[in-house]
Amino acid sequence: MQVWRWELERVSQHEGSGGERVTLLIAFICVRSSGWKDASYSAYSYFEVITICDLIMILIFYLVHLFRVYRLLTCISWPLSELLHYVIGTLLLLIASIVAASKSYRQPGLVAASVFGFIATALCLLTIWLSYKVSCVTQTTDATV
Repeated sequence: MQVWRWELERVSQHEGSGGERVTLLIAFICVRSSGWKDASYSAYSYFEVITICDLIMILIFYLVHLFRVYRLLTCISWPLSELLHYVIGTLLLLIASIVAASKSYRQPGLVAASVFGFIATALCLLTIWLSYKVSCVTQTTDATV
């Protein structure tokens, strides 16, 4: 009988170049400092919440790696939790950037925020692509039924 097991491992031990953190911070500053007089408030507050939450989660995972908390909390699959964070955060950031781009009515700060949101989305996708390796391992067992 063959048992299929998926293994997820982090290829590199460093946290990447930090480009997505910088672009997320710039996008947050752009949307925070722009005037919302003619724009849709809910779309940009959603964009603001997504960017700051993504920044906070990236900072938390950075601190986990920096202080090696993953050695103390072995009950958590850290590569899987970080991968899920990047996938979900990237998807929400893409949606927020699309909404922000569609609702920007000649507001230069909001247009810049959505552009930096798209750049941060691309950088997060690049981080996912370069940082993780998923492999399928076949185990054979001699168990009989």
